[in-house]
Amino acid sequence: MEHPENSSEYAGLQVNSGVEQPSIINPYLKRNRFRRQEISVADMVEGIVKGDITILSQAVTLIESVNPTHQAKAQEVIEKCLPYSGHSVRIGISGVPGAGKSTSIDEFGIHLLKEKGGRLAVLAIDPSSERSKGSILGDKTRMEKLSVHPDSFIRPSPSAGSLGGVARKTRETIILCEAAGFDKIFVETVGVGQSETACHSMVDFFLLIQVAGTGDELQGIKRGIMEISDGIVINKCDGDNVERCQMAATNFRNALHFFPMPESGWAPKVLCYSGFYGTGVKEVWDMIYQYFDFVKQNGYFDYRRNEQAKYWMYESINEHLRLNFYNNPIVQQQLQQAEQSVLKGQKTSFVAAQDLLNMYYGADRD
Repeated sequence: MEHPENSSEYAGLQVNSGVEQPSIINPYLKRNRFRRQEISVADMVEGIVKGDITILSQAVTLIESVNPTHQAKAQEVIEKCLPYSGHSVRIGISGVPGAGKSTSIDEFGIHLLKEKGGRLAVLAIDPSSERSKGSILGDKTRMEKLSVHPDSFIRPSPSAGSLGGVARKTRETIILCEAAGFDKIFVETVGVGQSETACHSMVDFFLLIQVAGTGDELQGIKRGIMEISDGIVINKCDGDNVERCQMAATNFRNALHFFPMPESGWAPKVLCYSGFYGTGVKEVWDMIYQYFDFVKQNGYFDYRRNEQAKYWMYESINEHLRLNFYNNPIVQQQLQQAEQSVLKGQKTSFVAAQDLLNMYYGADRD
């Protein structure tokens, strides 16, 4: 069918192109205006010690950076903040995904600030995607009360592939938070499994949050994380779920009888509470402070701190050696070739790895 506008009688018509649209970018924008001014190490340390949250956040970002220049600067900041640290109680909070960790932290934190005062820092570790390497970092949205409290600081961080449910730099972040005057530190893990327990190596009290219906006594024994827990709490004990939670608590208490007594001499307790309604929260904190009184009296508190410092020294050595190996130019050249040898069946994985290590050690001697 012919279009009428193509008819010869309309030949005199002209369609205007219209008004030229302006660029969506402001031509008067000065790009350098938004460039953040770099803060010196001395100014950063001074700001942290004064409790400046903005500078503390920038320092944490510096710690998490993989840029070698940033890492060198971050280590200098940590070293100068070290004398101001160590004067807090560190509490690790772990549990299966969906157990209500973030909601519980909101209730626990508000209760603690009301009863004990002081300042609270929450380090929430968010799982990083294996595919995109990104993290949502949305745990703060569940902490509605703490996120607006003037004496709290919430910092979500990506796990960045770290095992153990915590970020590699979490321990260093704790030091900065303590230097900034936070006398209570919560470390929330990503939601751990049976053996991912690195969080235990950086806190004074390890709290495991469970929910009803996760298994019987036998299942409880299999969970390696229960062996290192200083306290176990059953969340969502409200409404029609009270009886199931109490049954689950009995099962966990029975499971704990099969474990040997912990080094601290403290027998972990099992309590029920509701993070959503805030019931039973006081009893949980009574248990935690009862634990602190017990371990400070028998000397285990200081012993655990010393053992943790030693553990992280060796972890830092392992991390440095790993990075040094993969950044070695000879290893980088041969790594792809070694991969292909393994894939084609020319070498076993162990032989290929040993060959790379031999090249690395040989290059190191040269």
